[in-house]
Amino acid sequence: MSTHFTKLLGAALITSLLSVSTTVSASGSAVYHVTITNITNAINFTPIMVASHRSPISLFDLGSPASSDIAAVAEGGDTSGLATTLDADPQVIDIQNSGGLLEPGQSVTVVVSAAHGARRISLAAMMLPTNDGFIALSGVRASRHGSAVYYARAYDAGSEPNDELCENIPGPTCGGAGPSPAIDINDEGYVHIHRGIQGNGDLDAARHDWNNPVARISVTRIRGHYID
Repeated sequence: MSTHFTKLLGAALITSLLSVSTTVSASGSAVYHVTITNITNAINFTPIMVASHRSPISLFDLGSPASSDIAAVAEGGDTSGLATTLDADPQVIDIQNSGGLLEPGQSVTVVVSAAHGARRISLAAMMLPTNDGFIALSGVRASRHGSAVYYARAYDAGSEPNDELCENIPGPTCGGAGPSPAIDINDEGYVHIHRGIQGNGDLDAARHDWNNPVARISVTRIRGHYID
């Protein structure tokens, strides 16, 4: 595993521990339990950033170039820039992180605040091993009572060539580098539905390819003593 990627995992774990402290201190408020299940056969998800917010926000637009924040998530699993951008938005109420890799068939629950009229959930994480594949939900509506379930597709940020070479893919499978140093003429140049692993480089399509959707997300509101 690359040193850069190991540092990202460490930073995400620290954020996760701080998030637990915040959640405990705010236990009297309503919160959302956002449970993400990896339903792929052989793909890992990097630490998942989850945000609650009031009005809809868009993390990306299909057919348009990815922002630098989304490119950083998709190429190297780095959610820090996206979290900073969202934190500056007054509509965003809370931002948390799952704090570790999510393996195939595994689930993780991230707790975010439902205070101050937060009715929307967004999340993002990189898919490993891919060059610039990611999962995301962008401003989906949470339920006031019970749970809402969503299924996330795999997206391609279009910011890095899909050469499927391990030297260009971070994480436990490949251990390569993360973000691309510059724009490449072979980049697609826009966000689109990921076409999966093609077996062009070091990755075996028979093992690592997938069919959409790739993640199941359950959002459950847990009531407490709060004012919406």
